[in-house]
Amino acid sequence: MELTVNQLKEMVHGIPYADHWCKALNQLMPDYEINTPKRIAAFIAQCAHESGGFRFLKENLNYKAESLMKVFPKYFKDITTAKAYEKKPEKIANVIYASRMGNGDTASGDGYKFRGRGIIQLTGRDNYDRFGKAVGIDFTNQPHLLAEPNYAALSAAWFWNKHGLNELADQQEHGQITKRINGGPLGLDDRLQKTTKALAAL
Repeated sequence: MELTVNQLKEMVHGIPYADHWCKALNQLMPDYEINTPKRIAAFIAQCAHESGGFRFLKENLNYKAESLMKVFPKYFKDITTAKAYEKKPEKIANVIYASRMGNGDTASGDGYKFRGRGIIQLTGRDNYDRFGKAVGIDFTNQPHLLAEPNYAALSAAWFWNKHGLNELADQQEHGQITKRINGGPLGLDDRLQKTTKALAAL
């Protein structure tokens, strides 16, 4: 089934460049079998939540000290440490994403270079590399491309398919979808509301 611009506007209130997003989504969703109302609704809802309504295609790491301690307690155990990183996105990314997901250590700069980009934010050198090999584009050496709308949408569909989220959407397992995207239940209520709204629009 094909998504209309009006349906997309109903699903995502205030979406910018709705015509462009609708065209891009209609081109790529069939290739990744996002092709039923349940699948499309879940996909659009999760994408809308992750990207602030298709507005933000790069991870915002401009945290205050208190937020750093709350969101990343493993890395920022006290206010003195957190204050040293407050509102310094590059330094924050290089700490929280160091030595995992294929990234090098803190000094490598990989954390910031391969921070979350796309509608469903792809994070880490390994994910950039896997996605690039899947679609034949070198995102490892051109990570900024993932913040361009067409690639942002394509990466989301690829991630969705790769992690078996169509099958979970068929079963209406939105908690499990959220866990696979985010690692936990963060924002589940909003995601569920957006999914219900999207289904109604279809």
